[in-house]
Amino acid sequence: MPDFSTLMLFAAASVVLTATPGPDMLLIASRSISQGRSAGFLTYLGIALGTYCHALAAALALAQLFVAVPIAYEVVRWVGCAYLLYLAWKTLRSKPAGFAPDASLKQFSSRRILGEGLATNLLNPKMALFVLALFPQFIRPEAGSMIGQTLMLATVLNGIGFIVNGAVILLSNHLRQRAGGLVRLGKLPQYFLAGVFAGLACRVALGSRN
Repeated sequence: MPDFSTLMLFAAASVVLTATPGPDMLLIASRSISQGRSAGFLTYLGIALGTYCHALAAALALAQLFVAVPIAYEVVRWVGCAYLLYLAWKTLRSKPAGFAPDASLKQFSSRRILGEGLATNLLNPKMALFVLALFPQFIRPEAGSMIGQTLMLATVLNGIGFIVNGAVILLSNHLRQRAGGLVRLGKLPQYFLAGVFAGLACRVALGSRN
């Protein structure tokens, strides 16, 4: 397993990564505002599971496929874009849930929220490339199992991400509760979340490998 100094250095890099606003944080915040704290944590759980999947793929050298076969990156990128646009469309078609917690839980199942967080992370090829580029810098062959070290680093990254995004979830949920009496907002939460999905789709479509 990585030694303590290696883990601390990786943890510092993870803090910078997770504290920088990005698509994952925006998705988590929008879910928390539109559907509540539980939905926010479920979304993060899906993203964290996706991080483990990317880490295992990197450990098994599967992510190198993006480097060896550039078209594979493009396929995943456009599949991810299509999926995000599908989520935006489904969100717009859903019935108004307002800010009432009970209505939100009935409208969107826990399985759906978890699955969307996982799929959004898995269909982000930049995450795979990031893991492939960063993790090997902190893995030493002489320190034991490569898969074990990779999972340890992924756990550190997810643990720090939980703290950072947990704060985002709690703040977003507080804003949601403050707006609880604003019934006139109607489908505004759905519009906001659909806009997030569409914006992420544009980011994926217009992004590059760098």
